[in-house]
Amino acid sequence: MVQGLSLSTLTTSGNGGFYGSPALWRRHFKLLEKSRIGIDRLCFCHQFVQGLHLRVNFNLLRQRNLRANAGWLFKGGSDRGLDASSERSESANEDILFFFFQLDLATRVQCALNMEEYDIAQQLRNKLTEVEEEISRQLEAKRGLSSKSEAQDKALSIIRLRADLQKAIDSENYALAADLRDQISKLEAESLAASAKALAFENARFAFRLGQKVNHKIFGYRAVICGMDPVCCESSSWMEIAQVEKLQRGPSQPFYQVLVDVHADPNILVAYVAEENLLASDQPDMARFDHPYISFLFYGTDTAGDFIPIKQLREKYNRPRYEVPTDPEDEELQ
Repeated sequence: MVQGLSLSTLTTSGNGGFYGSPALWRRHFKLLEKSRIGIDRLCFCHQFVQGLHLRVNFNLLRQRNLRANAGWLFKGGSDRGLDASSERSESANEDILFFFFQLDLATRVQCALNMEEYDIAQQLRNKLTEVEEEISRQLEAKRGLSSKSEAQDKALSIIRLRADLQKAIDSENYALAADLRDQISKLEAESLAASAKALAFENARFAFRLGQKVNHKIFGYRAVICGMDPVCCESSSWMEIAQVEKLQRGPSQPFYQVLVDVHADPNILVAYVAEENLLASDQPDMARFDHPYISFLFYGTDTAGDFIPIKQLREKYNRPRYEVPTDPEDEELQ
């Protein structure tokens, strides 16, 4: 399914629109002349780009605070006003790219095995392990799995600081005691926030599902859900630009990665939107929806017009398979 997906597929839509120049792509990904399939290479087979393949700079992609390396699809980025561009998310785009690399490598491993190219298969499997480990690290940090250990570490630090505080008081070193008291207060707040984040991920409840078509309540564009978090997992700088604190439910509500219809807004392909700002239609949405990521994230559409997520995407977010409810009148006609 993803074997034929290429650079040109990711940067163009079904109507031929072009959303990222090769110069911008090459800032963050390096195109090399193909000599062999190797451990340091990811090969995208396509009739227009045969002889080339892609190597990912994982060190850059790990710099999640910068988020610049996944910005090749986006124009502008300097807007500070509260408009649709304030919610576009390069970290969400980065997550999707990593997911694509994982799918692509798994396909190539199987292809190499089928061709009995066992050395190549091992090299590709090693690279796949590297990608999967990076994804696991990101998910642990994002979904609060690391927040539990973070909260525990802070609790231990608080115990040590309280012991130091008592010693400072006993020795009448009140300046040190005041400083220690401030450190304890800060750690207690951070520990509480980490625990709350971990708990939120464990008890997540979502109003929307993967593949569901939605509309933005404020900006009006059509979009498709392709990812979800129980709370806002973006950086503080992104939340400031998007004015998350001004939302009625703030950052402590589900946020969704959405693919924006290129016909609605070609400059915001991937956005990160609060649940309160999304609205699902009461009627089936059978209208055309174009986006360069649709082909590898979804199988197609169901009878209600929503997209059917591939199995790997459902597993990534631990979501069940959705079955379109059957209309009783249709059953009677049958």
